[in-house]
Amino acid sequence: MLYNLLKPIIWQINPEIAHEIVIKLLKNNIVNLFLKSKPDEILKCNLGNIQLPSPIGLAAGFDKNFEVFDKMFNLGFGFVEAGTVTPLPQTGNEKPRIFRLLEDEALINRLGFNNKGLSVIKDNILAKYSKYISNKLGANIGPNKDSTNRIEDYVTCYNSLVKFTDYITINISSPNTPGLRDFENKEIDDLLNELRRNRQNNKSIFIKISPDLERNDLEQSIDKILDYGMDGVVLTNTSISRPQYLQSKFSSEKGGLSGKPLQDKSRESISIAFKITQNQIPIIGVGGIFDYNDVINSLKAGASAVQIYTGLIYKGPCIAHNINNELVNYLRINGLKNISELIGINH
Repeated sequence: MLYNLLKPIIWQINPEIAHEIVIKLLKNNIVNLFLKSKPDEILKCNLGNIQLPSPIGLAAGFDKNFEVFDKMFNLGFGFVEAGTVTPLPQTGNEKPRIFRLLEDEALINRLGFNNKGLSVIKDNILAKYSKYISNKLGANIGPNKDSTNRIEDYVTCYNSLVKFTDYITINISSPNTPGLRDFENKEIDDLLNELRRNRQNNKSIFIKISPDLERNDLEQSIDKILDYGMDGVVLTNTSISRPQYLQSKFSSEKGGLSGKPLQDKSRESISIAFKITQNQIPIIGVGGIFDYNDVINSLKAGASAVQIYTGLIYKGPCIAHNINNELVNYLRINGLKNISELIGINH
């Protein structure tokens, strides 16, 4: 209720400045003073070889520099993915670069992997290591915009972070780094082969894919992820397509679209991937997760877990806590013993 009262004020603040304010509030434990949440045992599930207290995760992009990931576990998130991390610091694209599509419950961003770089981020992780070690942390990694060897950038980030995180997500699908999406088709073999060659331990490697791939390209990408022994897939990243029904004046801005308009495309991609993988590897569903029904629909389509970002912006810091409670009620009303019983039942 408090967040709903504050939203009209928040909406008057530049989105990037508002985000910086939230990060500062989290760093100073202001949010955690009002909410500390622990998921019910019935929500325990597996993401491949990773055991989660809840299938509700925080998507990459919120905590780019690994500053507050430890605070997010207290808000009810079962796992957190932070980043995107590049080897060297970079400022990203010119501002303004985040836009709220209020009428559509969506965002458009063209941030461009702005982050403080691998060295600072590794220090941020190590500073919190003893505090979060019982929780599950993923690192989303990518190449620098001006890199002369992008595959080497991925390998550098992977080698540096794999020991201190529970999984690594390879971001090959952001629309805001020119040429990055080439890895989804003509360069994917070289990248996946190099990742396979550099594996250090049993930590999972996930590949994050675009919602804008044609079905045939998506199927080929999933097949190659399986062939090269990757451990999972994240579906989906933000979209450069614009549904005709968008109402916001910002809908024509360049960048990646996220939020409610991605729901159908994300679930369709999850369903296609599940039919191919047959649950051999887990799928993380991302795109338009705002309430427990959205989670249930993604799990039924084949996701093992989901991630939230835009929903957090619109619903506030209680979103994971509220969804967890609603899922518990749903499972008990329907006589289910565990959340994992929902995975892939549409098929």
